[in-house]
Amino acid sequence: MKPRAPVFRPRSSFEGSGGYRLLPLRFLRLDAKRCVTTNLVGEHIVLPADELPALIQHRLGREDPRYRELESRHFLSEGNLETHLELLAAQYRTRQSELPNLTALHIFVVTLRCDHSCRYCQVSRVSEDRVAYDMSPATADRAVDLMFRSPSPMIKIEIQGGEPLLNFPLIRHIVRRVKALADGRDLQFVVATNLSFLTDEMLDMFAENRVQISTSLDGPVGLHNHNRPRPGRDSYERTIAGVKRCRDRLGHDAVSALMTCTAESLLQPEAIVDEYARQGFREVFLRPISRYGFAAAAERRVGYETEQFLDFYRRALARILELNGQGVPIREVYASILLRRILTPFPTGYVDLQSPTGFGLGVLVYNYDGDVYVSDEGRMLAEMGDRTFRLGNVHHDSWESLFAGSDWLATAHALMLEGLPGCCDCAFQPYCGSDPIFNHSTQHTLAGHPPTSAFCRRNREIMRHLILLMEDDPVAATILMRWAQ
Repeated sequence: MKPRAPVFRPRSSFEGSGGYRLLPLRFLRLDAKRCVTTNLVGEHIVLPADELPALIQHRLGREDPRYRELESRHFLSEGNLETHLELLAAQYRTRQSELPNLTALHIFVVTLRCDHSCRYCQVSRVSEDRVAYDMSPATADRAVDLMFRSPSPMIKIEIQGGEPLLNFPLIRHIVRRVKALADGRDLQFVVATNLSFLTDEMLDMFAENRVQISTSLDGPVGLHNHNRPRPGRDSYERTIAGVKRCRDRLGHDAVSALMTCTAESLLQPEAIVDEYARQGFREVFLRPISRYGFAAAAERRVGYETEQFLDFYRRALARILELNGQGVPIREVYASILLRRILTPFPTGYVDLQSPTGFGLGVLVYNYDGDVYVSDEGRMLAEMGDRTFRLGNVHHDSWESLFAGSDWLATAHALMLEGLPGCCDCAFQPYCGSDPIFNHSTQHTLAGHPPTSAFCRRNREIMRHLILLMEDDPVAATILMRWAQ
């Protein structure tokens, strides 16, 4: 009888000879001596670099102080796998609990008119008298009707420009119509404005309808006015005066501010943080410049390399932590979002850190002309002639055809990080998100190439920095854990 060839059966990662079985995990080197290990739902443990091989090779003994922690956090199992897998599934469902609600954030671009000429502006702004670039009431009504087809119980309406206050009658019209059609939905209104044209009439309407204000503050007066020029060279003065008026009328927490980091900003991280603290803000969002739309043409003047931004971010974060130690309650917003993803099983709702992508699924943008985009960045690319991320138009499309009539749902499914090379085996995958627009704009592929992606490197290094701070600095760890709440 002819001998049968031996059958080789690779041992599953669930099987082991060391008294336990491994559950799915990923790992990444933090520094020369330590690695961070994560599981399917983002639980993480920092291990000595020489201990990770022992875990994977089933050589970790029960007497090891980390053994029970690894078991309780679902990295290994001694007994029935079903219990661990059911608990992991429950945590995964919690992380993805907002996905069935679909689109909660709806952005209305009510005008392209603006009085500022910001150096990093991503949009084809037009002069204040070009009313042809205003959204019409009919377009707004149709956009509102489409918005309420979303199944989300919470609807956030963000009104942008240009400078949206230049089309204030339409803002009032949108707010009234949304409230009339709300039908029990939880509503939130935000107007993103530079505050140059703020009037008492506007403040009265905002107060009556609990409208929140988001403005821009790039730092101290010289930096702000350099980044955000306008006639009169008084953008900073108008912004600070507007913030005070809004706080007096709407309440302190009804006003937030964002900064954009330019090449000039890189030299002043501490001064920017101190300016936010001096103006009484409890949050600062350290945002890199966006390479979309018309900002791409200005990148040589205001842009920089990823490593430069990371140095800026670390210095600014150190100053924020220092202020916290002095009793000043201020936090960095992006770190807070990441920490919530790292330290808790709860969703953040932050569009840029979602898988499947939050673009289109978490946000829709209604342009002044009725065109609908999966994100503001997609709209900005369209202004440069690239309409890849346009779903349709409010006057020609229904809610169903915006999605079913396009390839976006299939695209979002295909771009889930859980299946992308370079992402599926990254330890930080549970905390990160799919950004096909950034990938398309910078690497000319929707999936992107993680080893050379600025988005990937920026997120990876910020997460690495936060975990190392929590490991090595007990004071910083206490502060950062508060931010995740």
